[in-house]
Amino acid sequence: MSRRYFDFPFRIDGRGQTATAPADEHVRDLIYQVLFTSPGERVNRPDFGCGLQQLVFMPNSDALATATQFLVQGALQRWLADVIQVDGVEVNAENERLTVQVVYTRKDTGERRIDSFAAPALTGGAA
Repeated sequence: MSRRYFDFPFRIDGRGQTATAPADEHVRDLIYQVLFTSPGERVNRPDFGCGLQQLVFMPNSDALATATQFLVQGALQRWLADVIQVDGVEVNAENERLTVQVVYTRKDTGERRIDSFAAPALTGGAA
């Protein structure tokens, strides 16, 4: 049986137990938490996160996309270096939507993955 992790966000499943997620979803949840946690939001780790959601209120442009790319890559390398190797980050700014695509390799399996994320305030959730 494969290892299971607490699901994010924390919730109770249909059986009345703590919801769990497989390893692939868990790693995606970890990336999501780094991207959408604003520095200062966590009391015991005030420098955790990269605050991607705050960028919703900035004027959308190619310059913002480039700055966001460096911000995201640095935060992921800092906070998840023991879980993933960041192979690339691509940020696209189209109209009112800022989409972040993260290419990474899981360190435990060597599997390369590509996941996309968008600010929840703009799209209603991760893409």
